Amino acid sequence: MNDSWPGALRAGKWGRIMELLLQGLRAAAEPTRLRLLALCAHAELTVTELTQILGQSQPRVSRHLKLLCEAGLLERHREGTWAYYRLADTSDCAHLARTLVDLVPDQDDGLARDLSRLAGIKQTRAAAAAEYFRANADRWDEIRSLYVPEQEVEAALQKAIGEEPISDFLDIGTGTGRILEVFAPRIDRGTGIDLSHEMLQVARAKLEQAGHRHCQVRHGDMYNLQLPINEFDVVVLHQVLHYAEEPASVISEAAQTLRPGGRLLVVDFAAHDQEFLRAEHQHRWLGFEPGQVDAWCAAARLRVRAPVELAGGQLTVLIWLAVREKDAPS
Repeated sequence: MNDSWPGALRAGKWGRIMELLLQGLRAAAEPTRLRLLALCAHAELTVTELTQILGQSQPRVSRHLKLLCEAGLLERHREGTWAYYRLADTSDCAHLARTLVDLVPDQDDGLARDLSRLAGIKQTRAAAAAEYFRANADRWDEIRSLYVPEQEVEAALQKAIGEEPISDFLDIGTGTGRILEVFAPRIDRGTGIDLSHEMLQVARAKLEQAGHRHCQVRHGDMYNLQLPINEFDVVVLHQVLHYAEEPASVISEAAQTLRPGGRLLVVDFAAHDQEFLRAEHQHRWLGFEPGQVDAWCAAARLRVRAPVELAGGQLTVLIWLAVREKDAPS
């Protein structure tokens, strides 16, 4: 929450707090809208999915959603032709939204029916994600066979980040959401960005199955994230840069989202000669020399450490840790 109520009260913003409280309560003071809040606290859902669960017309559901978004109780994120709704977690009314949901009795019959229908929608999503994953498994396995097991990479990534607490975490090019899953137990809020709608469906289904409600995924471009500056403690680029036409621009864009003292981790291949990855898997770069990434980080005003090296098979994985200086300009 950007401006918590206690903080606002200490700052003397009584009038603003009262206005937000009354606006939120008026928006939620209707049975269908309370049901929508409860559902969107359990999953990111489209208008079509909410219409199926509630058994109401789409125009009616859309009107309710509009009021809840205007009151700051729900957030709306567009993804291609779809728009997803979830309980607010960054607006001034995010605390009120969560409080209202917590007040809905667990034993309420209507809520139980809604959640039962929601479970069916989640199962459908999971089945579609699994089918996409199966269809592409051979392609991904071919690349994985060339380097050390992913578990070793993930363990090294965890070690590189260290033990410092992580409030806000960003995974650029999140793919199936695996990095969000790995770090979910130790972060307060996780966001994954990807350009592929199919990958986002996979990631959303996997995060829902794992119960990671504090993690969300969004459609976005790594060259133009459209995220607030100084927002994240940790940003990860995991096996992303070798697809980029302009890796320096990607690193620069990522660096802008870091808070002072925030950390950027880049995981990618060392320079190699596996030409088939360019021809068959759309890799723009055949890995990187350490000095290349060092220079791009330095240009983005990040202090970079020597990369961790994980050698295996035909490919070597490198992990760079770069830190935004605490006195760096915003």
